[in-house]
Amino acid sequence: MSAPAGDSVHPQAPRALLLHADDNVLVCVQALHRGDRVLVGEEAIDVLDDIAVGHKLARRAIAAGEKVFRYGAPIGSATQAIQRGAHVHLHNLKSDHISSHSRSVTNER
Repeated sequence: MSAPAGDSVHPQAPRALLLHADDNVLVCVQALHRGDRVLVGEEAIDVLDDIAVGHKLARRAIAAGEKVFRYGAPIGSATQAIQRGAHVHLHNLKSDHISSHSRSVTNER
């Protein structure tokens, strides 16, 4: 079952969600800012970067090449070491399923 992650001022107000107990990332339901603290149960995570709604926050340190889990399933691999509390997104995560996924656009036809 998922567990809400609140902040120290409003512990019941979820700011990020743990979707599965095996996940190593949380999904932000509110914008987070560097220096914020998010609570997951009794565990406090200090936010290292500004993170937009819908993006991921590292629940723990993730090694380069390690699988990133959301919903209890791997969604990709870390392309570099990711610190606990850091933003997890395209700059440090690659899909293991869609090798061509990229934000870059080309005009080649």
